[in-house]
Amino acid sequence: MKLITAFIQPHKLPEVKAALFKDGINKMSVSNALGCGQQQGFDETYRGVKHTINLLKKVRLDIAVNDDFLDKAIKSLCAAAKTGKIGDGKIFVTELSQCIRIRTNESGNEAIG
Repeated sequence: MKLITAFIQPHKLPEVKAALFKDGINKMSVSNALGCGQQQGFDETYRGVKHTINLLKKVRLDIAVNDDFLDKAIKSLCAAAKTGKIGDGKIFVTELSQCIRIRTNESGNEAIG
């Protein structure tokens, strides 16, 4: 079992969800996030005062998958989220030691579904 954590641009979320659903991956958590990477933000002037905006809006997806879905999920994420420009995001994969479905007390691969 693996936990995929992806940070993507907010406007790419509908495309990413559609690509994942097409590949049979429809269980995920989505949250808003702020962060910066190579973009390092931008400068903006508001009412004559210059502001540096260095935390940009991103969307965080957390997806728990069984090992046989890992490559499929990563390929779908990359294909749907890619614009070819700086700021497309990152994908992190970590080992998931345990998963328990609260409703049924199932654990392991069965709990992920």
